[in-house]
Amino acid sequence: MVKYFLVRRRSMGRTKRTDLVGGHIQEFFMLIPFFIGFITFTVYPIFWALRWVLYDYSGLGKPFFVGLDNFARAFFRDKEFWRSVSNTFYLAFMKLIIEIPLALIIAFFVNNKVKGSSILRVIYFLPTVFSIAVVGLIFTILFSAYNGIVNSALTVTGVFKENYNFFGSRWSALNIILLVSTWATFGINMIYFLMGLQNIPNELYECATLDGASGPRQFFSITIPLLAPVMQMIIMLSVLGTMRINDVVIVMTNGQPGGTTEVAMTHILKMFFSFGAGGGRRQIGYGAALSVIMGVILAIMTVIYLKSSKRMKNIY
Repeated sequence: MVKYFLVRRRSMGRTKRTDLVGGHIQEFFMLIPFFIGFITFTVYPIFWALRWVLYDYSGLGKPFFVGLDNFARAFFRDKEFWRSVSNTFYLAFMKLIIEIPLALIIAFFVNNKVKGSSILRVIYFLPTVFSIAVVGLIFTILFSAYNGIVNSALTVTGVFKENYNFFGSRWSALNIILLVSTWATFGINMIYFLMGLQNIPNELYECATLDGASGPRQFFSITIPLLAPVMQMIIMLSVLGTMRINDVVIVMTNGQPGGTTEVAMTHILKMFFSFGAGGGRRQIGYGAALSVIMGVILAIMTVIYLKSSKRMKNIY
């Protein structure tokens, strides 16, 4: 009898393990393409770039060991790189103070189920699904100095006496890039805020109303605090996404005029692929060193932000 129970128990254990593996085999196969893509397009490029940070290498011929000279060049001799970093921080900061309140306000009104809110939700989210290359091209035509619709409207209404070259100076071009980037991405943040708003219990607002709390008081005392965990994630994703911006800059200005609208990632990209600021020779070693520097900057920013905003995720 004892032998029977031991055999039965071992058989049941094998059956449970088989069911566990068999029940999750579909999930394993679904994750395989993700892991292949992650290793191929994320992990391998990181280690490939780290391989060349101490070398002067153009992709052809023999690499030359230069030690820390690539980093010395970046910190002490490459003023264009730090100007591109300052442009990146400017876009990240300005986009943060414009996009986050805008997305929150729109999500708040859409969540109140006003008439046509479903259509408005689709309209606001629609720019997110457009190709950034197409969006950049459209806005480049709109703000064109000679035949752009914006210039035509401003001159006809008398705001400008003559056409203005929006891409002719650093700050006006950066502000156009800021406008386009905000328009193209605030829809996804609106959806994040909308999901957070829909998770707040209505009973809290009902109790606040019975206690005589006004609408603004409810917004700042209930809505904002309970959205803190969602807001923490949105702010981090927004800042890190803007710090890695490159496509819209290449499409709209390609760093012009005179390289003054370069951002960090376009500067690095041109070192790897030898166009624009990269000149006529590929500088893979130097580009890899710049990538490491930017990676360290982003890591430090992320750690500081997560430490400073740690209380936000514990509110609700």
